[in-house]
Amino acid sequence: MTGPEDDSQDEVAETKPRRTHFRRSDRPKLTPDAAGRQGRVTKLALEALGKDEAIAYLNLDSAKLGGRPLDLATGSADGLKQVELDIASRTAGAAA
Repeated sequence: MTGPEDDSQDEVAETKPRRTHFRRSDRPKLTPDAAGRQGRVTKLALEALGKDEAIAYLNLDSAKLGGRPLDLATGSADGLKQVELDIASRTAGAAA
């Protein structure tokens, strides 16, 4: 004798598992050094500027720096240093 519980188990067994589709990016992946610089500058900006201001700062072009701070910091150690100094000057100016 089968009850309603047996019918629901049959339905579950007959459904196909969902497959998650990820879009593959054509962009090259970050090198470990670049990923480290990206994490470092993101953490610094979040701590110094707060969430919303840090997101805006890192992602908008900066005339003073000549590009997006996140791209500059990720691109080279010199770029990271420039962005770190800029963040420091912003927080020093806010504290004064």
